[in-house]
Amino acid sequence: MNILSKILDEYPDEGLLKIDGFNDAIIGVSSDIRIVYSIDKIIDILKEDMSEYEAIEFFEFNIESAHIGDKTPIYVKIIN
Repeated sequence: MNILSKILDEYPDEGLLKIDGFNDAIIGVSSDIRIVYSIDKIIDILKEDMSEYEAIEFFEFNIESAHIGDKTPIYVKIIN
């Protein structure tokens, strides 16, 4: 069972919003019950079809800046 399925099983009535095509970038759920994505994983997925520069630009302008209500996903940069 993947992480999205686990989240949806745990919070079936929350109306969670996700971004299509990026299930592999999901890393968890926030305390206010929003799906949390790894920015690096999103960029890696985008790089399958475009350059790194294009992927970063696409993420910043088309994903990160899209506010779609109270359940808008959260995007985090993990620093090791």
